[in-house]
Amino acid sequence: MNPLRLLALVSAALALQGCLAKAAVNVVTLPVRAVSAGVDAATTSQSEADEKRGREIRKREERIGKLEREYNRQLERCRIGDDEACDEAQALKAEWEALIGEEPEA
Repeated sequence: MNPLRLLALVSAALALQGCLAKAAVNVVTLPVRAVSAGVDAATTSQSEADEKRGREIRKREERIGKLEREYNRQLERCRIGDDEACDEAQALKAEWEALIGEEPEA
């Protein structure tokens, strides 16, 4: 056998050992990483839950504020004789009262 060919074969064999070992480690740890990622995706930390609840409360409060402003505009139009505005004001007030009485999710 040619000495250069033998040297190339030995070098290739040594180089491939690292690749094979890394591949074996990846194959062995893959199920553990997959389960871990699934558990992380399926669970919500307390801080994430708090952030979500805070966002929901802010959105609710923003909606309440918009309803109040629109209600006041419609009420003013109702006072000057606009019957449609009176109906709209009543609908806005009902939605506003429903939101006020609703407790945000814990």
